[in-house]
Amino acid sequence: MKIRHSIIILLASLSFALFSCSKVEPPEPVFPIPTDEQIVWQEMEFYGFLHFNMNTFTNIEWGYGDSDPKMFNPTELDANQWARVAKAAGMKGLIITAKHHDGFCLWPSKYTEYSVKNSSWKNGKGDVIKELAEACSANGLKMGIYLSPWDRNHANYGKPAYISYFRNQLTELLTNYGDIFEVWFDGANGGDGYYGGANETRRVDKLSYYDWENTYKLVKELQPKAVIFSDAGPDVRWVGNEHGFAYETTWSPLLKDSVYGGMPEYSKLYSTGQENGSHWIPAEADVSIRPGWYYHRSEDDKVKSLKQLLDIYYKSVGQNSTLLLNLPVDNRGLVHENDEKQLKKLTAQLNLDFNDDLALNKKTSATNTRGGSSTYQSGNTVDGNEETYWTTDDEVINASVTIDFDRPTEINRFLVQEYIKLGQRVKKFSLEAEVDGKWTTIGTHSTIGYKRILRFKNIIATKIRLNIIEAKACALISNLEVYNAPDITTNNSSTGT
Repeated sequence: MKIRHSIIILLASLSFALFSCSKVEPPEPVFPIPTDEQIVWQEMEFYGFLHFNMNTFTNIEWGYGDSDPKMFNPTELDANQWARVAKAAGMKGLIITAKHHDGFCLWPSKYTEYSVKNSSWKNGKGDVIKELAEACSANGLKMGIYLSPWDRNHANYGKPAYISYFRNQLTELLTNYGDIFEVWFDGANGGDGYYGGANETRRVDKLSYYDWENTYKLVKELQPKAVIFSDAGPDVRWVGNEHGFAYETTWSPLLKDSVYGGMPEYSKLYSTGQENGSHWIPAEADVSIRPGWYYHRSEDDKVKSLKQLLDIYYKSVGQNSTLLLNLPVDNRGLVHENDEKQLKKLTAQLNLDFNDDLALNKKTSATNTRGGSSTYQSGNTVDGNEETYWTTDDEVINASVTIDFDRPTEINRFLVQEYIKLGQRVKKFSLEAEVDGKWTTIGTHSTIGYKRILRFKNIIATKIRLNIIEAKACALISNLEVYNAPDITTNNSSTGT
């Protein structure tokens, strides 16, 4: 009886301990924090840009706005081919240039004659946006819309009347083609143009002319789940270059008033974000698979190499940004064979790089666990569930988590994610490996954010350790992954590896 009584007491004590641990409160958010729509967008990670418009047929990058609409005549347009190529590459969506700066519209807008309804394609009966919407739906992709605020064709550009025109076209695009995941507003505004035959230069104040507050409000009314991109948001910001690279330090928060106010180092401020930013406006890295954004036959042999594309991936998705990779649709209306070939190489290599997570469900330990609770244990970082996380007591902002491989293991990639739903916190971290019984530093780095991926020379380690050196508050680490990626053969051919 005494043994039974002791067992009952022990079980009761364990139950009470487990119950107590489960009651440990999570950390308070570190503001700003992302919206649900921003989280969904961030988790897409990799999606495609489609630059296809009148410029495709005039062989230039920026049209003046005076080209004959009949010049638009793709002979083999196949939006399903675009979607199939994107899906096979691992992209989660496609954003198309519905109207570029020249004002030509890829849909039969009732507000202008400068559109596909007056083109030779399908005798003016076609609608590129509709065909893409159907192709995306059929292939399980999301669709986004690029609509240039600048219009070098429209006679009223620069005048108050143009804003009604611009919003009327936004309304057409956001109500007639299903769900839109991103609305993309270019930062190029004002300059020389056709402007209904005026052939002159018109300048606007791009911060006030478009009445952005009410224009953004219209977008949110029509597509509440869409994120809005512009140079500095309101939901997604430009990474600040067209190379597809984010930065060693990339914060998702942005001190928006300072950016719009034109403070010194403007581009650096909004490119890298700010540790104490007032708004959550994460970075999107855009880059074309070719030198130009639009298709040019002369660039058929200048498609980016596998090494270049891998660098872009690791420096965008791997540095707390999403990747928006442009595919210039050619004048047949297809993604060119050379572009598709290189995309297939990228996809194959990434599949190899991230084929076998060597950290999954491995034994872990941490220097501190919040309240001693299993809810926040270090094992959450390797359980394959991004909704669980390891964290520490509030006052502990320097802490480490160690992964034990159990035996010497060859590695060269390390992936780490913060639980950003409660804010971005880590300012500085390092990675160490235990090699032959001795700890050695692999590298010391800055921010983490949604995702950080480190590449390093092959080492054979028994353990690996993440050290949080500086943080705004206790770190929340949701995911750690380790890989041994195979080498690629490198050469100087742009359409080779």
